[in-house]
Amino acid sequence: MSFLDKVYWNNTVLDYAIFLGALLLGAIIIFIVGRITLKRIMASNQQTQSPYGELIRAGVKQYLLPTAYFTLFYYCTRLLTMNENLSKIVGGFSTLFAIAMGAMFLSSIATLFFKKLGKSKPESGSLAIKWLIRIARGVIWGIALILFLDNIGVKITSLVAGLGIGGVALAFAAQSMLADIFCFFTIFFDKPFEIGDFLIAGDHMGTVEHIGVKNTRLRAIGGEQLIVSNTDLTSSRIRNYKTMQQRRVCFTLGVTYDTTPEQLKQIPDLIRQIVEQTENVNFGRAHFSAFGPYSLAIEVVYFVQSADYDVYMDINQQINLAIMEGFEKIGVSFAFPTTTVQLQGKD
Repeated sequence: MSFLDKVYWNNTVLDYAIFLGALLLGAIIIFIVGRITLKRIMASNQQTQSPYGELIRAGVKQYLLPTAYFTLFYYCTRLLTMNENLSKIVGGFSTLFAIAMGAMFLSSIATLFFKKLGKSKPESGSLAIKWLIRIARGVIWGIALILFLDNIGVKITSLVAGLGIGGVALAFAAQSMLADIFCFFTIFFDKPFEIGDFLIAGDHMGTVEHIGVKNTRLRAIGGEQLIVSNTDLTSSRIRNYKTMQQRRVCFTLGVTYDTTPEQLKQIPDLIRQIVEQTENVNFGRAHFSAFGPYSLAIEVVYFVQSADYDVYMDINQQINLAIMEGFEKIGVSFAFPTTTVQLQGKD
């Protein structure tokens, strides 16, 4: 019997030589092809400046080449005669490698997708992206673990049922927190407001400073910080002043009943002139609208062409002072609540 025909662990020396030769030859081929492929990708990327060039190169280097090497090793082991236990070990390791590589690849794809989604986002967007990436990775690796256990013969039916019951119990226990987290993603995707917006939501009023997973922080007009849960914020009617292009101002003036009809006719024209002479203001209307219990009502509407509250207050003050001066010139007096008491006695 020649040396090549000697048997060790169910295989001849020749079998081992063929195994090692095939493994070495295949590894050399994969190495050469991989180097050529990576160089061509780099050269093409330098010419085209494609944003996907580095991504493709990383995919080849991190996933394609390791998969090729392992596939080579797996098929080379088929050249050998292995006992049942060793065959199970190799098969289990192969399954683990395939599932792990698939999970890593899908995790990378999910990460790239969500990072692209979160580009040019404010602080809240970055935080949402981080949570979405974590959730996606958790789901992917959870499925990968279940697949691996199922492939190696573990009965996962009872395990999945137990996890389902535990998940329901956990969901009930953390119902409030989960609702806030869900509302956080609602804010991120729907974007009813962003950092820097001035909001009025129910009894809360302020500028958005931070959008967290559970709470949103507002800086109130008084300077204090308001911390409002995302659930309370999204369940209320939100008035967002950031996108306001103009501010409608509607108010009613009351003049005394001794105002003559001629004076009443002058008032709408007087107010129109005052408003039209004011910068950044569009006149709406001015009418003698009603007979009040103690005054004659004049309703005025105009539009301030600015969302800035300070600008609005300056214009409001300017118009109010001009109206007072105009009324004084034409002899019209403002009314205020009065009560007339008539005393009637017996003669």
